[in-house]
Amino acid sequence: MTEVDTTKQSSHDDAHDIKLTPFLAFKYVASIVLLCFSIVIVVALIFTGNTRVSKATNPWVALIVMTLAVVWLSMIEGQQASLVGLPPVDPDLYKDTHPITYKNAALAFKGDNLDRYLMGRQFMVLLVVFVINQCGSPLDPTVDVLGLPDGVKLVFLDVGLGMIIFTCILGQLTTQVNASHCMIDFINNYFALFTLYTAMAVEFSGVMHSSYLIQNILSVASGKPIQSNEEPKSGFTFIFFWGRVLMSLAILGFCLAVTLSALFNGQTQMAVKYPNVPNGVSVFLFFFFMAIVGMLEGMQIAFFAVAKLPAEERGNSFFAKKTCDLLFKGNGENLPGFMIGRQLTVVFSFFLVASITGLNITPGEGENIFGVSDGAQAFLNYGFQGAVITTILASITWQLAASAFPMAFLNNPVTYILLCIALFLEWTGLSAGAWVLARLMKKATKIQYDEVYVGTPEERIANGRADKEFGDDVGHLAGGGFVGHACGSHDALDGPIKSKDAIDAAA
Repeated sequence: MTEVDTTKQSSHDDAHDIKLTPFLAFKYVASIVLLCFSIVIVVALIFTGNTRVSKATNPWVALIVMTLAVVWLSMIEGQQASLVGLPPVDPDLYKDTHPITYKNAALAFKGDNLDRYLMGRQFMVLLVVFVINQCGSPLDPTVDVLGLPDGVKLVFLDVGLGMIIFTCILGQLTTQVNASHCMIDFINNYFALFTLYTAMAVEFSGVMHSSYLIQNILSVASGKPIQSNEEPKSGFTFIFFWGRVLMSLAILGFCLAVTLSALFNGQTQMAVKYPNVPNGVSVFLFFFFMAIVGMLEGMQIAFFAVAKLPAEERGNSFFAKKTCDLLFKGNGENLPGFMIGRQLTVVFSFFLVASITGLNITPGEGENIFGVSDGAQAFLNYGFQGAVITTILASITWQLAASAFPMAFLNNPVTYILLCIALFLEWTGLSAGAWVLARLMKKATKIQYDEVYVGTPEERIANGRADKEFGDDVGHLAGGGFVGHACGSHDALDGPIKSKDAIDAAA
């Protein structure tokens, strides 16, 4: 690297640095200590054989599977930050220096593939989180772990704070922080390309295709057509597409039938962990936490849909004004803060839904749900049907609804309440250790800020390589909150968890 390149890199590093205050340093240290404790207690639980995977196989298998799941989740989350931020940038700027990033972009940005990727990626996130839950969630909350008091076990293992902390920090926020500012370097590897192909394959399978039916319904309801970069489907393509939609509806219906039947009959892990909770309450909690996930997923879309609007166009209702005043305080510093608190809340809800939908039926005893085979029952016991339900009904549907009707979310008092909760969780610093690990990861992997390779948006304009303009795409997962951070920008309003300096300043 030349002296000029070193100076340029150093200047960009300085632009992302923040002032380290005593309170911020305390939160960093406390979060890292909490992360280490969470890892120790969850691993100790696994080696008691008191999780579903460790009991069905052995503790080492559970530990290895959980570790691999967290590593893959970190790529899934980081890759999203890269792929939603790079579309406006001329790929010729990084084609020669980052050939694998160019391969990722060539596939993801062709036609409507970005929407397909985001659809498949959403299910992958839920599936991986459910796998982590099966590896590290206790079957019997009374089993001793390191001689810890029952209250500590309740909070860190039964409620799942331990898994939430290390999943959010190691599997999500650390790579999101780096990937949002180092998009080009982050996906310049075959692991990212493999993950992209996997997400595309998941979407192609059709399991999530009922979401497209919901997308079309919302388009009609909002009176806003769905924009596409591809020709209208016809002939075999049309039949194949809607055939997968029907298949997806059948799968979703079966998953709902299995889950509700088990909940009403007390055949889920809820009945094991909380035997005093009535079955009807378990059903209510299932839909309640699904609604919480849906609201938080929709809120991020709605917030970024109105982030660039003038203040007078962000709604006139009492709660719309309260929400926007709090959210866009200062230079929008609470916007990335909300995304961090939201991440903790969503993962918490994911783990709870995974526990609720995991079945507790022993195969071969004549109680198999709907008379399925023993092998099918053993598979259903893992609760992956909950991942299908949550992805379609609690994630994608609400994201699409918020994209079509963002003001409806701003006018909702629940939105304001959840915003306050998310900001409080971010303020506590539970996940602050992610910024420390992100900095260590950046130094260890030697990834650089995007400005080093393609300059800032202003520099690209000056050099005649201005970013492409993208119109509104209501009903697309790539719209609203998924527009991504402007490559090389430091603007706190550019996208979720995208301005590290503004996030740290708010912390």
